[in-house]
Amino acid sequence: MSNTLEVLRQRRSIRQFSPEPLSDAQIDQLKEIALRSPSSRSLMPWQFIFVSDKDKLRALGHSKPHGSAFLEQCALAVVICADPQRCDVWIEDCSVVATLLHLGAADMGLGSCWVQIRLRPHDDNSDAESYVRSELNIPEQMRVDMIVGIGHAAEEKAGHPQAELPAERIHLEQFDYSAK
Repeated sequence: MSNTLEVLRQRRSIRQFSPEPLSDAQIDQLKEIALRSPSSRSLMPWQFIFVSDKDKLRALGHSKPHGSAFLEQCALAVVICADPQRCDVWIEDCSVVATLLHLGAADMGLGSCWVQIRLRPHDDNSDAESYVRSELNIPEQMRVDMIVGIGHAAEEKAGHPQAELPAERIHLEQFDYSAK
């Protein structure tokens, strides 16, 4: 694998994808990344639904009014859900998985972007979680936290220059109230 910092320097959220599918080896590697993700007390409250079916990707692209349409173009969507009764920090555990999927995808030369599902509306009458749960037959006790869309990028974005990083958000030894 590449140096993690180099991957972070180059990684950007990608929302435009080519129609090229992922190879079985790429999908297997992403599955392994998800399963190797750390979780609090090793409780692993998460479950993952790997979706590559175009009709299901199209449906996931309609999960919410804004910010999910790009899923229709992805080669793969990884729906990250968890059982909150299994672990009180299931949201954090799901977030760790999503971060590692982003880094793994970037390391493989793929693009990725995540879609917040938890606490987001689907339409005026229902929430995005219920919609995704219904589309993918997810049990009621499971919470749908997010979806990570992955594929071959159809857009190029330069990494953020180091000079643009918000260095004032780093505090040494204690919180610095004079920082912006």
